[in-house]
Amino acid sequence: QVQLVESGGGLVQAGGSLRLSCAASGRTFSTYVMGWFRQAPGKEREFVAAISRFGRVTRYAESVKGRFTISRDNAKNTVYLQMNSLKPEDTANYYCAATPQVTITTGPYDYWGQGTQVTVSS
Repeated sequence: QVQLVESGGGLVQAGGSLRLSCAASGRTFSTYVMGWFRQAPGKEREFVAAISRFGRVTRYAESVKGRFTISRDNAKNTVYLQMNSLKPEDTANYYCAATPQVTITTGPYDYWGQGTQVTVSS
């Protein structure tokens, strides 16, 4: 099992940047594909980005491609989501997730963090 704790959310103006972090427990972090998802009020949770176990492959939702970057540091058991050129429609609760699948995937994921709120003002 793995436990996930997100941080780095907050309030930012449109056009600004934030970096989310997700710290994982355990010594097997590199065996998990990691992903970021988000859920806005009244909407379903949606895939944002994913990264392979050693960081060589990434995948993004079309809505964030070119603006968001996912990365990971296996030595620190941490995955990041750098968010640039933020838009009001990026406002949501952002969740980190992990899956022991071998290849990168948009889902399903097995383990979830509690989420961190990102609010982008216009």
